[in-house]
Amino acid sequence: ASQGSRAGPWQLGRGVPGRSLSPWGGPSPVTVPPPQVVARFNRLRQEQRGLASKAAELELELNEHSLVIETLREVDPGRKCFRMVGGILVERTVKEVLPALENNREQISKIIETLNQQLQAKGRELNEFREKHNIRLVGEDDPKQPPKEG
Repeated sequence: ASQGSRAGPWQLGRGVPGRSLSPWGGPSPVTVPPPQVVARFNRLRQEQRGLASKAAELELELNEHSLVIETLREVDPGRKCFRMVGGILVERTVKEVLPALENNREQISKIIETLNQQLQAKGRELNEFREKHNIRLVGEDDPKQPPKEG
């Protein structure tokens, strides 16, 4: 028996606006978030990923600075070394470069701390948005249903 023009289980068009239809034509209990909600959720996730990526990048840079600083502390302060400044390699002494590197490391550390705070705030914002709009990711269990026994 053909269902003819009846909407399938994953199509919108009949029943309650914003709800999907069950195979029997009535509204199913699962709401389909409007496209704006999905777009905003994805945008928040992308912002969170961007913050995490930048923090990880700066962590690597911080580790590089620490490695160079530890290496330079063990050599003669009058020894010449080379440093990249604005894309140009300049010759300096260790005693000139070391304070600048330590200052850079301190600044990077502060930026990482700020990024981590922003990352936590973005995570809270994302979770609040998920709860407000009852968004579940694919493969995620419904927290309101008891766990399946198996």
